[in-house]
Amino acid sequence: MRLRVVLAPDNIRRLDILENLTLVEHLKTILKERLEIKDDFLIQFEDPEFGNELCNLTNITELPPERAVLKILQKVPEDSEPETSISSLDTASVSSPYDSSNQSFPFVSVRQHGNSQWPSPFPIPKFYYNELRLEKGNGNFKEDGTLLTVSREMKMEILDSIAQAIFSFKAYPNNQEVESVSAALIEKYPCLKDSGSGTGYHSWTMSIKYKVGNYHQKQRTAGCSEVTVNQKRVNNDSRCLKKAKRCEINFLPDNPVGQTDYSLQREKDALQEEMKKKHFSMAVVDSKMDLTFSLRRKEIVDEEPLVADVLKQWPALFLEDQVSLCIRDDLFI
Repeated sequence: MRLRVVLAPDNIRRLDILENLTLVEHLKTILKERLEIKDDFLIQFEDPEFGNELCNLTNITELPPERAVLKILQKVPEDSEPETSISSLDTASVSSPYDSSNQSFPFVSVRQHGNSQWPSPFPIPKFYYNELRLEKGNGNFKEDGTLLTVSREMKMEILDSIAQAIFSFKAYPNNQEVESVSAALIEKYPCLKDSGSGTGYHSWTMSIKYKVGNYHQKQRTAGCSEVTVNQKRVNNDSRCLKKAKRCEINFLPDNPVGQTDYSLQREKDALQEEMKKKHFSMAVVDSKMDLTFSLRRKEIVDEEPLVADVLKQWPALFLEDQVSLCIRDDLFI
């Protein structure tokens, strides 16, 4: 059997399978090995009986006998959010006792990706290529209740745009937040309702979950630090995995535009020199602390230094004004 396997819009593979497939799990095992897929996934196929629309593969006999087009949707586990870990610290509370010789920070600092609060309702982005069709669909739905027939290309554009919008607020939304997105989508475009769903958006919720998982994979491939840090290590060391239930504890941002690790290291050196002055400028300190945030997070998350080492490298972290700034901006757990 010859397969065309769609992993991502820019990653489409062709496979020849000589084995006699009897179960869907058998096919999944082959795909995992041949395509080096690490996480669990769902297989969809283009069903010729429905105009090559995508359907979930539940029985191997549903596949066309000689050639088939498959789409891989990576699942997002319930506990896929990063784990709270000592390595995710960025500052310590001045009122917290600790032994700087052998302990890591007792508190964790938090930087939300995007807004600090999940928006309600969620702002659905514009779907530029299909906006006119959606407006006409809403008109028809309002007139006689007719639901819009969503093509494969249209659904892909909707899900891609929504995944990007979600990521602008949070890299790892929970189930309730994903459901709020699909509810907002149907609120704005009722013509997209599920015909057989009580809520009207159950299938959209599932599709958005899978799309967010795929988007994580694309961001890891592109080298996005925030999702790369949460990827399973080669040795499956669970201590290195991150988990956050209420917010993005381990937010590991990329460097500011126009900055490199080298340029930020120079800013860090300048910050250390400023802190050696008897009367240092708090404005300069605040500015350079904000600018070097990504470098500081990278050092703390990747190297897991002791408090004494952090005090030496980042003495400004222990200033009362800096701690007060963290508390004011809700950067403590």
